[in-house]
This record gives sequence, structure tokens and C-alpha cells, in this order.
Amino acid sequence: MEYVFASLYILVLLAVLGLNVLGLPANWIILGLAWVWGVIHPGLQLGWGFYGPLIAFATLGEIIEFGAQFYGAKRYGGSSKGNIGAFIGAIAGAIFCAPFLLGFGALIGAVGGAYVGCFVFERLHGRPAHEAWHAAKGAMWGRVLGFVVKTGLGGGMLAMAARAAWPTARQMVTMLGI
Repeated sequence: MEYVFASLYILVLLAVLGLNVLGLPANWIILGLAWVWGVIHPGLQLGWGFYGPLIAFATLGEIIEFGAQFYGAKRYGGSSKGNIGAFIGAIAGAIFCAPFLLGFGALIGAVGGAYVGCFVFERLHGRPAHEAWHAAKGAMWGRVLGFVVKTGLGGGMLAMAARAAWPTARQMVTMLGI
């Protein structure tokens, strides 16, 4: 029965990882589910050696997601004001486009919003159109890279949580009374 519960738990973790596409804090939810699993199964004795990396991965995912966008815009010649516009645009785009395409619009809105926000802010502050376009392209690709890295870190978190949840041979021997 333990295998059934562990399998269902891992399937839930996989579904939660997919929430990254919808712009939701999937990595933080995975962290919360890992904590709940640890509370439900106190025999596992999951300590800071387990939760520390999960917290680090979730935090790093958020930092990289937005940091890559800022770095991409800067690398392509964007100004600080353009980066602020990309940040605002990404959040607004994700929020306003979330209801479309069964929630996948949030991802498209975040990427497109980063582009539009950076372009508009660069133009409002006197940058020529071709320079603003170039900076906006950097913000957009940075946003895509950040999303991919954040999702990859979430996959690592999922693997760590799944490994902790899956019953070991010793647990099965104890459970079966052998």
C-alpha cells in the first residue's frame, strides 16, 4: 500500500511541477508538499539536509527567473528603466493572459509582456526604435531562459522529494513483518 501512496504522491508532484507553465509558484508548492509528506511520515526523519537544498532550489529558481530577464535585457543593450518595464510587463502579461489557452496564456503573457514592457519603457525614455527592439528581444529571451532553469530546478526538487517518499527495502521489510 505504501507504494500506491508514494506513486500517487509522485504523480501529484509531477502535476504541481506543471504549474510553472501557468506562472504559479510550483517550486514552493513542491516544497510544501515535501514538508507535508515528512510530517505524515515522521519515521523518515527528514531534516535540514533534505529541506535545505529544496529551499535553496526554490529560492534560486525565483532569482534566476527574473535575473535572467534582467541580464538578457542588459546584454542586449537595455537600460535600467527598460528592465523595470520588462519586469512590470512580465507580471502584467502573466496575469492578464492567464485565462487564455487553458492557463498556458500566462507563460505567453509573461514572455510577451517582458518584451512589450521593455520596448515601451525604452521608447518612452528616448531610445531609438531599433535599440529598444534589441533590448526587448534580450529581455524576452532572458525570460524564456529563466523559466526553463526554474522548471529544471523544480524537476530536481521533484526528484529529491520522490526519492525521499519512495519506500526503501528496509521500510518494506518492516512493513511486511519479515
